[in-house]
Amino acid sequence: MPIKDLFIALVVIVAWGVNFVVIKVGLDGLPPMLLGALRFLLVAFPAILLVKRPKLPWRWLIAYGATISLGQFAFLFQAMYSGMPPGLASLILQSQAFFTLGFAALFLGERLRLASVLGLLVAASGLALIGSEDGGHVPILALVLTLCGGAMWGLGNIITRRFGSVDLVALVIWGGLIPPLPFLVLSWWLEGPERIGHALANISWSSVLALAYLAFVATMLGYSLWSKLLSRHPAGKVAPFSLLVPVIGLSSSALLLGERLTVIQGWGALLVMAGLLVNVFGARIGQRLRAANA
Repeated sequence: MPIKDLFIALVVIVAWGVNFVVIKVGLDGLPPMLLGALRFLLVAFPAILLVKRPKLPWRWLIAYGATISLGQFAFLFQAMYSGMPPGLASLILQSQAFFTLGFAALFLGERLRLASVLGLLVAASGLALIGSEDGGHVPILALVLTLCGGAMWGLGNIITRRFGSVDLVALVIWGGLIPPLPFLVLSWWLEGPERIGHALANISWSSVLALAYLAFVATMLGYSLWSKLLSRHPAGKVAPFSLLVPVIGLSSSALLLGERLTVIQGWGALLVMAGLLVNVFGARIGQRLRAANA
């Protein structure tokens, strides 16, 4: 991969990794469901006036928006509001890789590879460590909600496979039309009109900047550059870069928010990362070993 494209990949990784710190900043001033509604309003408008709708039936756009946009971030925002640290959130959300494999086996009849099963077991042991520590900094509810966010992302990946070749940027923008209204309904139900009114009347510059980052940097710029990389290189060369997102997430959370993992959480995080690495590279390493022995 040329240096220019490596730099583009680095920009995307940093934008997506720091995204979790920015979500925490946004949640300090806005309740989670309202934050989600405002984020996707900014993603969709006025961009839909400039970008053509992808050539997909509305039912698939709705399915995409309901899973990857609404479901994933409703659970993630509520998880972080409920006490999930940003760095760990960036790592645990990568459970989407294993949910994607499970849903592919369940709905598409795909066979699970040995490396994927081993990776899942290693990552699951790490998650068990993170969630088992007495007096730890991660409430069980927050951990479960983050895993639900990963599950929605994984389900969205299966839906996206049905699309074939599609403009990723247009998909994100037009898919952004789906979440605002459900987010507003959830906000009205869970957070109440008084809280919504108070948050909007007293919105701070930090919340405004957080919203701008989430909509324009993490979403539109990030997916635009990622789409450019996928158009130039095989997915197998591009996708592994996403493993660096939790590294940036953990590092930026430690640097900017002072997030520190306990010893048990640290070991759990290492096991989750190891499981992801086994899932991505295990089959390739196994093939090379078999070839070498032959």
